[in-house]
Amino acid sequence: MSAPALPTVPVGRALLVNGLLAFVAGYVDVVGFVALSGLFTAHVTGNFVLIGAGLAAQSTQGVVGTLRALPVFVVVVAATRLAVLHLEHRGRGPLRPLLAAELLLLGLFLAAGLAARPIVSADAPPAMLAGLLGVAAMAIQNAKARLILANHAPTTIMTGNTTQVVIDLVDLLRPAAAERDTSRARLVRMAPALLIFAAGALLGALGFAATSFWCLLAPMAALGVLVITTPGARPA
Repeated sequence: MSAPALPTVPVGRALLVNGLLAFVAGYVDVVGFVALSGLFTAHVTGNFVLIGAGLAAQSTQGVVGTLRALPVFVVVVAATRLAVLHLEHRGRGPLRPLLAAELLLLGLFLAAGLAARPIVSADAPPAMLAGLLGVAAMAIQNAKARLILANHAPTTIMTGNTTQVVIDLVDLLRPAAAERDTSRARLVRMAPALLIFAAGALLGALGFAATSFWCLLAPMAALGVLVITTPGARPA
């Protein structure tokens, strides 16, 4: 198993990384959902539900693209794992290259989405290509959350974050709770990611309504900040 890339990251830096990545995930997930007939770029669970709903309704609208998103997600996660192993073997920090790769894929998602307009069917090849590029970008973010940001709050899976935040709030309100300090520390890590993800989702919807796929420049800028400010060397 690879060690976390940021084992002793300061709290302020952790909040910056978590906040920007949560913003990216919420924003891109909503853009994919609105633009491509309900395709979730970051949430595999949501795509399973949509496939089941489409089959139950005997409708193929959007189902073909969603079905293809699943193997793309798996392949990109596997490729990310191999890339992390290769970079660590060479003594390089994997976080910055993965952020750059995610940024590149989001740029391709933007270009493919613009080229696919007007999107009449999410199963049309140009629209499907755009969606799969968005899925690939978010697959990298999901994978790096497990592989090299394991000491950070999750930025794409908000069900777990919401559950833990509620549990910790209850424990903080209990008199003489033994784990109050642990709960407070976990809230500091998880609550901002949850709130920023929600804000990103709202801004993604508003951005797409106003500027179509050009709105993806906002999460690309957030990733650009992380690429610039993340050291390339492997931490000791």
